[in-house]
Amino acid sequence: MATIRLTAAQAMVRYLGAQITEVDGDRVPLFAGMWAIFGHGNVSGMGEALHAARDVFPTFRAHNEQAMAHSAIAYAKAMRRRRMMACTTSIGPGATNLVTACALAHVNRLPVLLLPGDVFAHRRPDPVLQQVEDFNDGTVSANDCFRPVSRYFDRITRPEQIMPALERALAVLTDPAECGPATLGFCQDVQAEAYDYPESFFETRLRRIRRPQPDEVELTEAINVLRAAKRPVIVAGGGVLYASAETQLAAFAERHGIPVVETQAGKSSLPDSHSHAMGAVGVTGTGASNALAAEADVLLAVGTRLADFTTGSAALLGGRAAKIVMLNVQPFDAGKYGALPLVADAAAGLEKLTVGLGAYCAPAAWTERMSAEKARWKETAATYTAPTNAALPTDAQVIGAVQRAGRSSDVVVCAAGGLPGELHKLWKAGDALGYHLEYGYSCMGYEIAGGLGVKMALPNREVIVMVGDGSYLMLNSEIATSVMLGLKLTIVLLDNGGYGCINRLQQECGGAPFNNLLVDTHHVTLPKIDFVAHARSLGAEAQKVASVSELEAAFEKSRAATVTQVILIDTDPGPSTDAGGFWWDVAVPEVSVRPQVQDAHAGYETKRKKQRAVN
Repeated sequence: MATIRLTAAQAMVRYLGAQITEVDGDRVPLFAGMWAIFGHGNVSGMGEALHAARDVFPTFRAHNEQAMAHSAIAYAKAMRRRRMMACTTSIGPGATNLVTACALAHVNRLPVLLLPGDVFAHRRPDPVLQQVEDFNDGTVSANDCFRPVSRYFDRITRPEQIMPALERALAVLTDPAECGPATLGFCQDVQAEAYDYPESFFETRLRRIRRPQPDEVELTEAINVLRAAKRPVIVAGGGVLYASAETQLAAFAERHGIPVVETQAGKSSLPDSHSHAMGAVGVTGTGASNALAAEADVLLAVGTRLADFTTGSAALLGGRAAKIVMLNVQPFDAGKYGALPLVADAAAGLEKLTVGLGAYCAPAAWTERMSAEKARWKETAATYTAPTNAALPTDAQVIGAVQRAGRSSDVVVCAAGGLPGELHKLWKAGDALGYHLEYGYSCMGYEIAGGLGVKMALPNREVIVMVGDGSYLMLNSEIATSVMLGLKLTIVLLDNGGYGCINRLQQECGGAPFNNLLVDTHHVTLPKIDFVAHARSLGAEAQKVASVSELEAAFEKSRAATVTQVILIDTDPGPSTDAGGFWWDVAVPEVSVRPQVQDAHAGYETKRKKQRAVN
């Protein structure tokens, strides 16, 4: 057997570079490169290996470990999980800074390979700088934090261990059902140790993403349920986009006369202009989607895990009597809410269902209702997004301005706060993948880093990052990275003086405004943050606008720019779109001296009675 002597780090980089995949018929590297922030736990071993391979396996430097992982995750999402990236950090804070991003990838079922440095396997210099010691377990390191948020976890303590570990990690990363983050804690001494690896380990390997076909028994049962439906509704989740099943979804909805409602991850599965597209569903849903979902007798949930924002905390979708057919590649998700499971790839499942349903079409009265509800919602939504001369516009009015100045090919990126709810209801999605919201983990700080990853995946599309001042202040460092890499973003920064979304929720639960808006926090002096100067200091071009009309003009002008743009606008923290939407289960205290809390709790108990018992 022919062998080649390499360090473990060199072997790992060579192996990753040998993996390829297919995207739109072309064979391309599975890994688009490695994000790296070096420290003593990876600069020598991984650093030397990456430097030697830099011409064929790119290395990108970021400014924050969590942010670079967000960029990698966003890249994978924009590539429909067909391509991905890896991230390496040092031991200690570099590693634990990845944990939040790892959890985000886990929740959203997205592939990323994390390679944090780890302790010395031989333990001679223990405890080393940044080492976490467990008084009762000598095998523990800081990287054990990754175990509950990784789909696959391993610690590399010998150089030959990378062979089975990488094979197992890649099996998870490229599996449509098991997909999620894989973490390999890479002991820093082992990175530099040599081993005679078989040359066959580095042979080019094509990694195709399988498309599981439905079980015939499950398929027959699903067809029988759908054929009997009088008021069917399709719930489109992120799995539709991951499976590139938009064409099949549109054809299925049209042929069978079924309205389509979308989760946060599933939005842009159909363009807003499609006759069967009702838009967002759930807590942040449109009036059209929620009216139809509440009355549905059968729900066909495609590629969604039916999280609480989609189901109105288990109180919305069709009520307790509605039947649910769960078309999902992951059996864990397909069985939720006592649903009839249909375990399959979204595209394959829809194709088989439509063949089985034949000429079935929902009753004319239901499709007429669909059209009427959509028309009604369009009129309602327009009142929230219309131009205004208000000194402090609402989030909805800012969204309207960006939408009017945008194009169908644009990609809007957001993650946390009040903006995701407003965007979910009001943004008119154009082309597929044009709506990129991280709302599975709702992670503040994802927005700018995520936008960078999207731009790396979709360089020919305009990427618009919409972010509030709270998220911006949490994680803005990748503005500098976008400038450094020549990847232009347009960042619309809405300053409402704090955490406006949670301030509203606090008051809805009967609480007093407290510790959310800056003005309501414990302070001596309120900070006067010059966001424009700050963005410019990171290399972006930045300006502040005084109205939504100025915002539209600035946004249109920014399209021609080649460097990242930041457009700042002050907004009103109070209003949100009260039309549409649905109840969300946020527990209200049973005991309080405040009458507002007592009233809120009474209302809470009433609404809880509508929840499904099976979850």
